[in-house]
Amino acid sequence: MDRREFTKQASKIVLGGSMALSIPSCMHTVNSNDPFFKISLAQWSLHRSLRKRTLTTLDFPAKAKKDFDIHAVEYVNQFFLDQARDLIFLDELRQRTSDLNVENILIMIDAEGELGHQDQKMRLQAVENHYKWVEAAQILGCRAIRVNAGGEGDKVEVAKAAQDSLFQLSNFAKDYEINVIVENHGGFSSNGDWLSGIIKKVNLDNCGTLPDFGNFYEYDRYQGVKEMMAFAKGVSAKSNYFDDSGNESEIDYVKMLQIVKDAGYTGYIGIEYEGPDDDEDKGIRLTKALLLKASNQLS
Repeated sequence: MDRREFTKQASKIVLGGSMALSIPSCMHTVNSNDPFFKISLAQWSLHRSLRKRTLTTLDFPAKAKKDFDIHAVEYVNQFFLDQARDLIFLDELRQRTSDLNVENILIMIDAEGELGHQDQKMRLQAVENHYKWVEAAQILGCRAIRVNAGGEGDKVEVAKAAQDSLFQLSNFAKDYEINVIVENHGGFSSNGDWLSGIIKKVNLDNCGTLPDFGNFYEYDRYQGVKEMMAFAKGVSAKSNYFDDSGNESEIDYVKMLQIVKDAGYTGYIGIEYEGPDDDEDKGIRLTKALLLKASNQLS
């Protein structure tokens, strides 16, 4: 199926489900104890179960709602890499989330080439590889795709290449009303100043960041999140280890949430448990509890 035919068929799916997708999934009465943000669940939190095939992508939204009382989900393309243009699969997934009243937030994209590649031909191919995920995100009713600003070489040259790629991809995505957001995800992107500088130069409304509480390595994580929050269209609450009090051992969640709140952000914060404990459900519950506890300690 070529792109024109795919888009034609996809539009039928989107229009057919538009009424269901337009209904807010998390409507509830706001009270003083509610956090300033909403909670979503990143599919990566269950990567062990997905790789063992004890859980499928189609069943992921139901698990998020029924097991964790989370009504919004974030997908990872690694778990349905060959189904970006499978309209039967996408329609089934959209229908299931609609029936569950679960909102699809974004798709995290990996393994589609380096947007900061120094070779122009390779870079253009990487940009085009992402187009099908923009289309899939629209079908699912997502708001964004998460991409990586990876590349080898001089950091200034990689930044220029990534800027060019993000500009092209974001221009493509704007016609689908999809945001293109970049996570601090290793390499140069784990430098908050480097990454936010690129987004500033791209200067498109639908191009932004996805600050992850982890993934900064040698860069100060709190400074990095602060720098990225100026362009944030999503936030990822990374968690790995917990102490006996239920706090993340390496990340001060109160400090992180204060930075997020001070930036005026009120959108979704996605739980992304990545710890060594095989009990993924426990890690997700601990992260959710910590987010709620920390939000109550903010000034």
